[in-house]
Amino acid sequence: MATITIRNLDEKVKRRLQVRAALNGRSMEAEIRAYLALLAEEDTPSPPSREGLGSAIHKRFAAIGGVELDIPPREFSSRPIPTFD
Repeated sequence: MATITIRNLDEKVKRRLQVRAALNGRSMEAEIRAYLALLAEEDTPSPPSREGLGSAIHKRFAAIGGVELDIPPREFSSRPIPTFD
């Protein structure tokens, strides 16, 4: 068996663990051991997605299909092109 020391545990967390242990009829150590065993049995969570904003928007609306927009013809300005001489 391994021994683990947990430092700097918030008092509120400790108190909640004590209450939870009492409600389950166990010592705080047994309660934490049971909780850790339960967490260890779960599948390893996948890391959060690192997709960009555009990809996230595309994924959200992909199910309803896309929209084809007409590209307006390019219009040239009547102003002269500046030169930087």
